[in-house]
Amino acid sequence: MEILLRAKCFQRLAVPGSVRAVHKDYRIVTPQNFSNYESIKQDFKLEVPEYFNFAKDVLDKWTNTEKAGKRPSNPAFWWVSGNGKEVRWSFEELGSLSRKFANILAEACALQRGDRVIVILPRIPEWWLANIACLRTGTVVIPGTTQLTQKDILYRLQSSKAKCIITNEVLAPAVDAVASKCENLHSKLIVSQKPREGWGNLKEMMKHASENHTCVKTKHNEMMAIYFTSGTSGPPKMTGHTHSSFGLGLSVNGRFWLDLTPSDVMWNTSDTGWAKSAWSSVFSPWIQGACVFAHYLPRFEPTSILQTLSKFPITVFCSAPTAYRMLVQSDMSSYKFKSLKHCVSAGEPINPEVTEQWRNRTGLDIYEGYGQTETVLICGNFKGMKVKPGSMGKPSPAFDVKILDVNGNVLPPGQEGDIGIQVLPTRPFGLFTHYVDNPTKTASTLRGNFYITGDRGYMDEDGYFWFVARSDDIILSSGYRIGPFEVESALIEHPAVAESAVVSSPDPIRGEVVKAFIVLSPDYKSHDQEQLKKEIQELVKKTTAPYKYPRKIEFIQELPKTISGKIKRNELRKQEWKTI
Repeated sequence: MEILLRAKCFQRLAVPGSVRAVHKDYRIVTPQNFSNYESIKQDFKLEVPEYFNFAKDVLDKWTNTEKAGKRPSNPAFWWVSGNGKEVRWSFEELGSLSRKFANILAEACALQRGDRVIVILPRIPEWWLANIACLRTGTVVIPGTTQLTQKDILYRLQSSKAKCIITNEVLAPAVDAVASKCENLHSKLIVSQKPREGWGNLKEMMKHASENHTCVKTKHNEMMAIYFTSGTSGPPKMTGHTHSSFGLGLSVNGRFWLDLTPSDVMWNTSDTGWAKSAWSSVFSPWIQGACVFAHYLPRFEPTSILQTLSKFPITVFCSAPTAYRMLVQSDMSSYKFKSLKHCVSAGEPINPEVTEQWRNRTGLDIYEGYGQTETVLICGNFKGMKVKPGSMGKPSPAFDVKILDVNGNVLPPGQEGDIGIQVLPTRPFGLFTHYVDNPTKTASTLRGNFYITGDRGYMDEDGYFWFVARSDDIILSSGYRIGPFEVESALIEHPAVAESAVVSSPDPIRGEVVKAFIVLSPDYKSHDQEQLKKEIQELVKKTTAPYKYPRKIEFIQELPKTISGKIKRNELRKQEWKTI
């Protein structure tokens, strides 16, 4: 019964009569790479060769296509600084510069195939060159966000046993402070105009490096990269990916979800420290020969994002739900997005209200995708498909996705369970290999023939998947199971709510009740808080099943978040339960 009520809630949001008028320039976008969702499932076949290296087998092939005049005159890489400086590289230039970088790793740093390299750089061109150089040398790249603290850097250096680190002058002091505790670290490269003692200056070294380099011959199942998870529950884990899991596996993202061609310009705002950057700033667009657009933004500024989307010929835009929430709260009326034709979102579920507001202001839907650091796209909303607001869409052709019970049995439509991916008898190559140095955690992800994502959801009668919560975030109140996302989606419909996080809170009668932590919109901060609480509670009662409304509400200045911007509900939950 609970699932049916939830489904009706989202269906209500999807009924045209219950939403505001559609944007007058609403555009139905036709897919470029497929005819419909059914054709995606039928046509997706990908042979995995014994040997595969993305730099040699994808990037260098696009260079040859470019030289032969068979690719549009689109840059392969287009970077803007925000203060007028631009970098545009063709695939040929990208190849030449990355080979120079590869020679620095192999010669000056004396790195061998399989050695691990931590790269902590902001959105600057050298970050992309470092990724490709690691591919060419067979070294294992480990991206990290520039928001890492000294303690975080020490944890990553010691956990990964990295032999080399590449960063800038902002984080170099933090590295130097912990380097003596990292016995494996023997090479440090800095991207800076100024020299630093004990560091190789990359800009100077690039001037003298040879561009003659032979790409190593890597097997498809060799380790290519390690991504630290975002740490929403417990310490970050090291997720191992092979040359094929992302290098080939992300073709499903680039070809179908992003629907890219060599004429497209793709802008993904993800931080360079996260797997989402590998998804949409490296592999997915370049698999399709599209242009990777990048903007050096030290922090997310809605005005800068809107100006960039308006000024540059960006055709495909990808950002996190939090970013879209901030954008729709801005004044978008003076901006025209003439080139933009496809918008996607990933990282967290996006609230239906935000999707509706974006469509009203741009004429474009937001096509939500669902995946993890451990995977490529698991489910997605694809062009030509009816978008059900709040749904993750349908399974990607790379995976057989099911809803499972505690024993690994497949559940029928409408029943909530664990989201799983079939891995036996054949493990999909778009899936990570293992959690590095953590066999217990790796084993815990398997249940029967399935990999368990750790997320709860259900599938409706039309085959659409719906996210309920991380397994740890489910609230059990008076025998009812309540997922925080649906309550948060209802909360954001009230104009006073800028952001919210919903967790369980102890209750002597019900065991647990729903508690909402709310960040108020600026215009409502001076309003009577008790009256606001009553208004918000009434709205949620009307929007969802009444038993799901937040019996407790606390207004706070900001929500605790991971470095990647995901809400840390576990911290709020612990805070609620610490006195028990």
